[in-house]
Amino acid sequence: MRFARSMRLMLLAFAISLIPASSYAGVFISVNFGPPVMPVYVQPVCPAPNLFWTPGYWAYGPDGYYWVPGAWVPAPYVGALWTPGYWGWGGGLYIWHPGYWGRHVGYYGGVNYGFGYMGIGFAGGVWRGGVFAYNTAVMNVNTTVIHNTYIDRTVVVNNTIVNNNHVAYSGGPGGINHPMTAEERTYSNEPHVAATSFQTQHEHTAQADRSAYFNNNHGHPANVAASRPLQAENHPAPQPRAMGSQSTHAMGTQGHGYVASKPAPGAPAGHSTPQYSPAPQTHAAPQSHASQPKSQPRPQPQEHQKPEGHGKGR
Repeated sequence: MRFARSMRLMLLAFAISLIPASSYAGVFISVNFGPPVMPVYVQPVCPAPNLFWTPGYWAYGPDGYYWVPGAWVPAPYVGALWTPGYWGWGGGLYIWHPGYWGRHVGYYGGVNYGFGYMGIGFAGGVWRGGVFAYNTAVMNVNTTVIHNTYIDRTVVVNNTIVNNNHVAYSGGPGGINHPMTAEERTYSNEPHVAATSFQTQHEHTAQADRSAYFNNNHGHPANVAASRPLQAENHPAPQPRAMGSQSTHAMGTQGHGYVASKPAPGAPAGHSTPQYSPAPQTHAAPQSHASQPKSQPRPQPQEHQKPEGHGKGR
C-alpha cells in the first residue's frame, strides 16, 4: 500500500514537471476519472464588435466536474487571441492546462471546441487594422451591428480534427491524438496574458452553481453558454521576447492546474481516439448522447501541494 502511494506521488511529480511553469500555482487535485464528453450547443449571437468567443469547458472542483459556460469576452488588448484551456494526459494523469491571451493561438491539445476552435489554431476570424473581422462560416454574429465579416470555409476544413464523440481531453486512452506541431510549440512559448479577472469570476460562478455539476446534470448542463458578454478588462499587450531569453507568461488570477489520475471503472464511455481529418465539423442544436453515462462517481479528492522549486515564470 505504501509502495503504491509512493509510485502515485512519483507519477504526479513527473506529470507536474511536464507542465509549463506559468500554467499552474498552488494545489493540484487528483481524482479517479477524466472529464466527461462535451455538450453540443448553439453559439449565442455576438452582439458587438471586438468580442472574442471563449468556448465552454469542464473544470474540476471538490465536488467533481462542472461545466463553465462559453462566453463572449472583450479582447484585453488589440490583437489579442484566446487559446482555450484543455485537459491533457501525462505520466498516467489528467492535467488541466489553463487558457491564455496571446498574439497567436497556441496548442490546446487538438480538442475540437467548435466555433473556430477546430482543434488546430483558430478559424473564427482575424484582426484587421485594429478591428476584429469574424469568419461567419463558424461564428454567429449580428451582422446588422458588426460589419467586419467574411466567409472562409477552407481554413475551417484544414484546421478541423474530427471529434464526433465530443471527447474533452488530449492523449491517453481514448483521447485526441494530435501531438504539438513546431508552430504550435512556438506560439505556446510566446509571451501571454492569463485569463481576465472577469473570466476567473465566471468560472467561480459556475463552480457555485449546483446545476453545472456532471453529477447533477449528467452531461447536459442547463446553462451551456452565457447570455451576455463578460465585462471588459484592459491589459497591455505582451512585448516580444528578446532572442534567446526564456519564455515568460504574464501571470493573472487563473494560474492554477488541476490533475486527475487515470480512469477507473465507471469513467465516461464512448471515448474513441479522434484523428486528424480534413473534413468540416458542424455544430447544431443540442443532441442526445446515448453513450454518455447517467452518473459519475464522486471521488475523494487528494490534494498535492506544488513541489518546491517550481517558479511562476517560464
